[in-house]
Amino acid sequence: MAKKKPQPQPVANTRDCFREVFGFSLADLSSPSAAVRLLCRPSDPACLGVTRFLFGLLMLFDIPQERGLGMADVRWGNADECRFPLFNFLQPLPLVWMYIVYLVMLLGAAGIMLGFMFRWSCLSFLVPYWYVFLLDKTSWNNHSYLYGVLVFVLMFSDANRYWSVDGLLFPKIRNAHVPLWNYTLLRTLVFLVYFIAGLKKLDLDWVRGYSMQELSKHWVFDPFKLLLTEDQIDIYIVHLGGLTLDLFVGFLLFFDKTRCLGMFFCSSFHLMNSQMFHIGMFSWMMLATQQVFCYADWPRRMFRKVPPSLRVLSPDDEDIQTSSHCLYNKEDVKPEKESGVGSRKSPSSVFVLGAASPTKPSLYHKTSSIFTLCIILSQLFLPYSHSLTKGYNNWTNGLYGYSWDMMIHSWSVQHVRITYVNRDTGEQGYLNPNAFSGSRRWSSHADMLKQYSQCIASHLQLYNITNIALHFDIWKSINDRFQQRMFDPREDILAANWNPFQATAWTMPLLIDLSDWRGKLAEIQSSLHNSTNHTDVVFVADFPGLFLENYVQEDLGNTSITVLKGRVVVELVEDRVNYTLMEGETMQVPPGEFHNVYTVSTTSSCYMYIYVNTTEVEFLENLTKYENAITSTEHNDSDSQANITLTRFQQDPMLDQYKEALAAKKAEESRKKKTSIERIKQFLVKKYNLFMRSFRFTWGAVKSIVTNKSFDEFLNETYVWETENLINASELDLSP
Repeated sequence: MAKKKPQPQPVANTRDCFREVFGFSLADLSSPSAAVRLLCRPSDPACLGVTRFLFGLLMLFDIPQERGLGMADVRWGNADECRFPLFNFLQPLPLVWMYIVYLVMLLGAAGIMLGFMFRWSCLSFLVPYWYVFLLDKTSWNNHSYLYGVLVFVLMFSDANRYWSVDGLLFPKIRNAHVPLWNYTLLRTLVFLVYFIAGLKKLDLDWVRGYSMQELSKHWVFDPFKLLLTEDQIDIYIVHLGGLTLDLFVGFLLFFDKTRCLGMFFCSSFHLMNSQMFHIGMFSWMMLATQQVFCYADWPRRMFRKVPPSLRVLSPDDEDIQTSSHCLYNKEDVKPEKESGVGSRKSPSSVFVLGAASPTKPSLYHKTSSIFTLCIILSQLFLPYSHSLTKGYNNWTNGLYGYSWDMMIHSWSVQHVRITYVNRDTGEQGYLNPNAFSGSRRWSSHADMLKQYSQCIASHLQLYNITNIALHFDIWKSINDRFQQRMFDPREDILAANWNPFQATAWTMPLLIDLSDWRGKLAEIQSSLHNSTNHTDVVFVADFPGLFLENYVQEDLGNTSITVLKGRVVVELVEDRVNYTLMEGETMQVPPGEFHNVYTVSTTSSCYMYIYVNTTEVEFLENLTKYENAITSTEHNDSDSQANITLTRFQQDPMLDQYKEALAAKKAEESRKKKTSIERIKQFLVKKYNLFMRSFRFTWGAVKSIVTNKSFDEFLNETYVWETENLINASELDLSP
């Protein structure tokens, strides 16, 4: 008997495949009402509750460290220091009240973690957080911006429905469904952190390996050194590997079959970053937010496996309640008399009909859906919004905060000079660039340069110096290019126009046409360093019509200037002699004197300084002799030659510097010899001192306000106590 030919199995259509992968079908997005119903679909609150708890916990650790509570007296205590707020009307409060701002932020973070008065806690954290953030553009970074956006999203979510104090106080919300948009926003925000960072890393400087050189020297890359050289690690692991991970890891986390692989790469990446960079809680925050891509009920399943005897703080395993913030299908909702026995659906999937289980969209559902769409669109727009905020653009686009161009630009500063000119008398003088600000970040941004000039002018008025012009000559290099001017030194910045929505006319363009020189520059630098460790080189590029005024210090012997491109005129100021140099020509410049280098070619000029620090060479030679003499006397007190050498060094005016250098060398050797346990102990002691300092100063501020006593008196007493207990406050926020 002939066998029946097997019939081909029906192939699932595209919609079925889409539903299987994403959890919803394309039909769910066929209309606005369908999209609203999808975004408000009921979801398990467990994962969201754990995310809330972890966020609040990490912020409690972050506030004393990266937010600056532990060093608030240093950061905000100097009223004369120049500030760089986003809006000039924002100014720091008196120091005692800044501690109250931090206290409110701390209480808000604690409330978020515990899920207590959740929305008020979010607001208590959100307002002071953004206030401190907007007060100081010099401390901006991408992850600080991310924290502010996350707490804003959490404030409108239902993250207190699971594992929260609010759930204990208000049983109606305990273990209640949360709408899907709560997860949608968190997943989108985390996904965009990676994906947009990956898109920004398509920059040629990153792809070619110029952004983060020599990172391979860190010990975290030691396993890779078994197969690759350090240069190969820098290009293949750091640059190309980082680009690949950022572009694709978000997709790996999204799909079930690749999630474990994505979490492995993510965890490895962030654990390595936590050791290489001082980025606060960012690595741990990204580790904590990975779990939002998992099934929403994973904490519930995990807690069920905990033995009952150990379930002290774990949430109760209760049935999920319906929520008025969600939308339910009519077939899933039954009148109370029909639910239970006789129902075709299992009791866990049947919800009691009532106000808490709506089936038709209300104003809340529509508003929350619009809110979700607006947040997503804003986060897609902001990283590429620099064509609108042109005033914040310079060699890079926008302020370093919301662009996700993390680690792409590596800066080096060669020279910063501030010149003031009294317009009434013609008197000219120079200012210390660090006189009124402890940060140099202002020197990279036109908006902050404008703010700094205004602040300097206000300070000079105290010395009856008015009606002045301020000129800034700032030389920088980005990603191993030539050192070049960043702003026009001829422009009076105090009188110059700056507008956030217009391109800054006095910003000098980056000479990208010279980018291909970097390979040649690296070869020159390598050959010089191979010949002697005491020879250094500086590569300079300048614009036609401008000149570099330079002073060669007396300890920089054998200094020469070599033209690589273009034509320059070197003026020896004291000798009143000019020398014209063409491409490939070299001349010596005398130490201890000023000279000017004029670019006279029609295109930009390129030249290099080669110099030997003769004082440093002599210092290192004497240091070696001094160290050998001390070592000899330690092993043999009767070594006459060593004693004679030490006696001669007693008359050396550099003796104190020799002792300091040897002490630093011994400290470094001692640090390297420390065991892992000793390093961990040192790290914990440092963090403990920082946290205790935070609480001590905050308590002092509260006590000062309540008792109406002088906070300055408390500060002076605390500084004396820290000195007596050998606590160096400036080192508390540094990782070992």
